[in-house]
Amino acid sequence: MLRRICFGLAVIGLALAAPAAAQAQEPDLIFRKSTVWKFLTPDDKLAVYGIDDPDVEGVACHFTVPEKGGLKGMFGVAEEVSDVSLACRQVGPIKFKEKFEQGALVYRQSRSLFFKKMQVVRGCDAKRNVLVYLVYTDKLIEGSPKNSTSSVPVMPWAGEPPQKCGDFVTD
Repeated sequence: MLRRICFGLAVIGLALAAPAAAQAQEPDLIFRKSTVWKFLTPDDKLAVYGIDDPDVEGVACHFTVPEKGGLKGMFGVAEEVSDVSLACRQVGPIKFKEKFEQGALVYRQSRSLFFKKMQVVRGCDAKRNVLVYLVYTDKLIEGSPKNSTSSVPVMPWAGEPPQKCGDFVTD
């Protein structure tokens, strides 16, 4: 029992020590659409959000997440499902601010009161000069295989030659 408590405290500590860039930005709510009507409590909804990659200028991502309504949703204690979709695009000249590891964290959001989080991570397909973004949810005990992937080819913009994403990946 003591081992479980220590393990839980260690996990909480790791969750709180997430990289500042991934937690610094709040996503921009684009819109919400009701999917299930609830009487006297909030409806279940799909919400579409937008974020900018904090380390790669010129890339924006949009993700859609289900949001539970009802009493649990109204009080913020509902555990959200793992269904998330993702689309990322080049929206300006791509400029890498710093080197990054494959699978670098771009954005993290809590999806339940405890231990479940959604993460957007980034990698580089150096052969094709394409940034690859992955969104998934994980949970302390059991993760979910549900995920979504989006690719952003690093293209010239306004006559500027494109940078090579492979030059910014650390080994």
